Formats: sequence, C-alpha cells, structure tokens
Amino acid sequence: MKNKKYILSFLYYMLAAFGISLTIKAAVGVSSFNSMNVAIAEVTKIEVGTITTFVNLLFLIACFFIEKNKKFLEYLFMIISLVCFGSVINLFLYHLLFNVQIESYYLSIIVFIVGTIIAGYGTGRSLYYGILKFPIEKYCILLAEKYNKSFSFYRYGVDIFSILISLFVSIIFIIPMYVREGTLLSFVLLTFVINKSKN
Repeated sequence: MKNKKYILSFLYYMLAAFGISLTIKAAVGVSSFNSMNVAIAEVTKIEVGTITTFVNLLFLIACFFIEKNKKFLEYLFMIISLVCFGSVINLFLYHLLFNVQIESYYLSIIVFIVGTIIAGYGTGRSLYYGILKFPIEKYCILLAEKYNKSFSFYRYGVDIFSILISLFVSIIFIIPMYVREGTLLSFVLLTFVINKSKN
C-alpha cells in the first residue's frame, strides 16, 4: 500500500511538471517562482527544467540544514523526483511541444489556464499523499516553525523575491518580461486548485 502511495505521489509530481510546461509554452507570463527560472534560463541558455531542478535543490539543501529530525531516505527520494521533475519540463518544452505554435492570444490564455489547473491538481494530489514535498513549501514550513512567523509570510516572501529577480534579469539583460498577466492568473488560480485537490 505504501509503495502505491510512493508511485502515485511521484506520478502526480510529474503531472505538475507537465502543467508547468504548458504554462511556459503559452507565453503569457508564468507563476512568480517560474518567472525567475524562465528568465535565468533565457539569459544562461540553460534549459528551464534544469534551472528549476537546480533552484529547488538549493531550497532542499537549505531544508536539510534547518530540519532537526532528518529522514535521509525522504531527502534522497526528493532529489531523484526533482531531477525527474526538471527532465519532464525539458522533455515537453524542448521536444514534444517544441514545434507547437499557439497563434491566438485567447488560445494562449486557455492553454495557460489548463496548464495551471493541471499543475495545481498534480501538486495538490502529490501533497495529499504527504510523501513528496515541494522544497519551497517545506523550507517555508521549517522557517515558520523556527522563527515564529506564519507560513504565508515566508511563502509570499519567496514569491516576491522571485518576481523581483525575474524583473531584474529581464531589465538588465533586455529580455522579454515573464511577469505578466499569467503571473496574476496563476496567483489566483493555482492555490485554489491545489487546496481543492489536496483534500
């Protein structure tokens, strides 16, 4: 039974990665965290999924040093899952969806909304099993427990930091802005879908 939970949790994790790929492909802006990753990827010419994995691993390393009662197998499983997570994003963005062109702005919005719902559902279902945690959420929970501030305080802090980095990179290196209408849509829709699907 526990093995089934691990498999399902992993599959939903990968479903979330597919949803993120769709939101990036829609090209109407992305969530706050992904806007930073996409901007960095654009400048460095490193694939977005690889950047996403790297940044998530940084948060996971931070968690490892903060958390008192570490479960090493849990961290190992999360590392493997994060590598696969980034690989799925790369697979869809740079291979399976590479030649797909979205000509209509309204179609782009629809693709973005569908991608956000898929990403939110995958995230929520993965959280439901409580096995695979997302490094940013885990990091914010640990900080909230340690410094007596709310989880929301730190989570919104990460969002604001990500948006500022994304804007800074876009302005300095004169690349497209990835903080756009999609960022606002994601802010409203993603949390709603996650909350609905994790129960």
